[in-house]
Amino acid sequence: MLRITSLNLNGIRSAFKKGLVDWLPRNGADILCLQELKAHLADIDEPLQHPLDYTGHFCAAEKKGYSGVGIYLRAAAEKVTTGIDCEEFDAEGRIIRADWGNLSVVSAYLPSGSSGPDRQEAKFRFLAKFGPWLKGLMTEHQKTGREFVVCGDWNIAHKEIDLKNWKSNQKNSGFTPEERAWLTHIFEDMGFVDVFRLVDQRPDQYTWWSARGQAWAKNVGWRIDYQIATPGIAATAKAVNIYKDERFSDHAPLTIDYNFVLKP
Repeated sequence: MLRITSLNLNGIRSAFKKGLVDWLPRNGADILCLQELKAHLADIDEPLQHPLDYTGHFCAAEKKGYSGVGIYLRAAAEKVTTGIDCEEFDAEGRIIRADWGNLSVVSAYLPSGSSGPDRQEAKFRFLAKFGPWLKGLMTEHQKTGREFVVCGDWNIAHKEIDLKNWKSNQKNSGFTPEERAWLTHIFEDMGFVDVFRLVDQRPDQYTWWSARGQAWAKNVGWRIDYQIATPGIAATAKAVNIYKDERFSDHAPLTIDYNFVLKP
């Protein structure tokens, strides 16, 4: 079995102060994808870079205290790379990829457009670059048989079932028709699989809650964290879990177990 977890930390130092390191061995992920580090590598202490039996790899944003992605690995990867060959967004630390013999896992942090029109336009520019990059992964999969799992905070709720107040959010960033159509294209045209929904079709399954209006207490949330995979490994998914017993962030960890053997 291969266990992969994805978590937006809302600050790596903050998440560890809230008990993340104590939860890691209980969760037992083989691969843990991290988003929103909000720290440069020089600001991340060694115990946070390589906790327990994990080796950490990171891609920080140039801007201090902003964005950034990482990945904790139990099994050493053949290669770790960053970015999507786009100067604007690679400077924001949004993509890190780890490769093994038969699998690549990506930790991705897509931009949010909720702070205003300028950032929403930036989000659309990112999607215009990220879509073809994902298409390249699918082409590689089709040519070589390599499987891919792209984890992370996508900042898009796909369908009405994926957020509580969908009617009032149809013009808001994260649930606009354009963003939802882009995600539909990734699934229906490219062939990637929303692994969580493959296993769990229940409503009220969210991964992020606003700090406003008792959203957490009332479970008024959004499902914006995904593991999106090529069909082969997606079909091996056996169990999914959104962990809500503790809070390390405004997001909840998303864990999926795959009946898949990682080959070096």
